[in-house]
Amino acid sequence: MFENFSHFLSVLLQGVPPTVIATLCGIALCIVLSFTAGLGMLAPWRWVRVVARSYVEVWRGTSEVVQLFWIFFALPLLVGFELLPLWAGVLVLGLNHGAYGGEIVRGAVQAVPKEQYECAVALSFSRVQRMRRVILPQAAVEMIPPFNNLFIQLLKSSALLSLIFVHDITYQGREVLESNFTGQTALIYLLMLALYLVLAVLITIVMRVLERRAAAAVGREPVEPSKELGRVEGGAI
Repeated sequence: MFENFSHFLSVLLQGVPPTVIATLCGIALCIVLSFTAGLGMLAPWRWVRVVARSYVEVWRGTSEVVQLFWIFFALPLLVGFELLPLWAGVLVLGLNHGAYGGEIVRGAVQAVPKEQYECAVALSFSRVQRMRRVILPQAAVEMIPPFNNLFIQLLKSSALLSLIFVHDITYQGREVLESNFTGQTALIYLLMLALYLVLAVLITIVMRVLERRAAAAVGREPVEPSKELGRVEGGAI
């Protein structure tokens, strides 16, 4: 079963760069859209709230596969311009997960105690100053754990890009290896799972570091996962 292990691993590793590029670029776009939509849903202007809410509901409420096919196959027929497969995938990943991220941002901002708003007003901060210097730094501590989950989900969703011929990990496994080594499918998919797991762990490590720094910036102590589990099991929550 393991006689082709090194060959399988080398072929799958060729799909890591496209997967990493799609994930990182998708995360970057997701962050921009998350804050735009999340803050838009809290804007004082009704038309901005309507636009932001419409974006969130449309992209959160429709199939990601259909979105991918629409952007890559249908949109070029309408506009006469075709995106490269990788960038079409990045666009869909960012738009889809940005809709979920918008709710994360909105919820985290609304979770900041009202007293913080009142103190910022008492200091004569403008709306922008209140958000930038008081609200967002505190909300960021609450955002990072759910964003960690969202980014891992985005990584896993990047496997859909194999449907539009991006040579990522999934494409290398299904189209290059599985078709030629049908008797060793279990090993091929086991290696694919391992590679995605490694990438997911790396995302978690980075996000934990960011969580610690964000908490330190506002004078908080981040809760360790083991302590949080102990609190739940002990009945404190």
